[in-house]
Amino acid sequence: MEDLLVVKLRKLLMMSLEKRILLEKIAHLKTDLGLPLEFRDTICRRYPQYFIVVPTERGPALELTHWDPELAVSAWELSAEEKRAKELEEPLKFNRPKLPRGLQLSRGELKKINRFNEIPYISPYADFSHLRSGTTEKEKHACGVVHELLSLTVEKKTLVDHLTHFREEFRFSQQVRGMIIRHPDLFYVSLKGDRDSVFLREAYNNSHLIDKDRMLLIKEKLRSLVNVPRFARRGETREDGGGGEEKTDDDMQGGVSGEEGEDWSDIDSFLDDGDDDSEDDWSDEEDETIPPDFDEDGDEAMMLKINVGKTLSRPARSSSGRDEDKPLSPMLPDGRPRERW
Repeated sequence: MEDLLVVKLRKLLMMSLEKRILLEKIAHLKTDLGLPLEFRDTICRRYPQYFIVVPTERGPALELTHWDPELAVSAWELSAEEKRAKELEEPLKFNRPKLPRGLQLSRGELKKINRFNEIPYISPYADFSHLRSGTTEKEKHACGVVHELLSLTVEKKTLVDHLTHFREEFRFSQQVRGMIIRHPDLFYVSLKGDRDSVFLREAYNNSHLIDKDRMLLIKEKLRSLVNVPRFARRGETREDGGGGEEKTDDDMQGGVSGEEGEDWSDIDSFLDDGDDDSEDDWSDEEDETIPPDFDEDGDEAMMLKINVGKTLSRPARSSSGRDEDKPLSPMLPDGRPRERW
């Protein structure tokens, strides 16, 4: 898709006043245009026949080296040609601006919108150095630039703050947001989120994008591939709607550790290999023995015997926490008498 991204950069430079834009400002639109993160070192330097990177007092800038008249055709002009072709086939209708649902405008505001639409269209690729700021012609040109800029984005939308960075290159007024709001038939301003977003109205049918960019189609395909159902937790139903009982965490562990049907709930059955602990010689030097620990009452803690390579066993314990085969001493190790229960 690099050829398509190069065309977007060329059209962006062709709309600027001096055919030069700082790379720092282009970086604000890299996500909206679909540019890669390293576009400064890759795309901007691979095509010297179209543009080059030049140093300026304010930082490196991307400058256009070749003007292509075939690219100097805006999306507004292409859509106008399609409308003319439809008008020849269908009967003429009253040219009424498309307004969002629920937007109620006065007659004076409707007259201003109709009067603005009657002004001849000014291409965003035309020379606009002679246009004075504050005039309707300059606002007509600014609307054309915003319209063309939004048509180059992936989702036909961007942040209003991103447009304010190009006041110098496109000679926007100081109140870009107010200019966009004055034309609800062209743009839609969303107040959702921390910063306002501007959408190209004709590119959407209600909330659905009509013509999707190739980059957006790739993202949607990737999203459908990685969108797998998660594993259901304990007590939850299966998301795929299939029959059968959902396996729990214990079932998953049982399927990995042992054969089907085995009960691993009793840990003693896993530790005990069936040998009689009373016949074992705990003084055997070949066995590794963990020395016992003593608590405040003098009871011996659990003592484990590790038979290297064979068994892992422990003596039976009573509910009081001591060995059943060992009598309880009436005296504590420090000489004090043991309290009776």
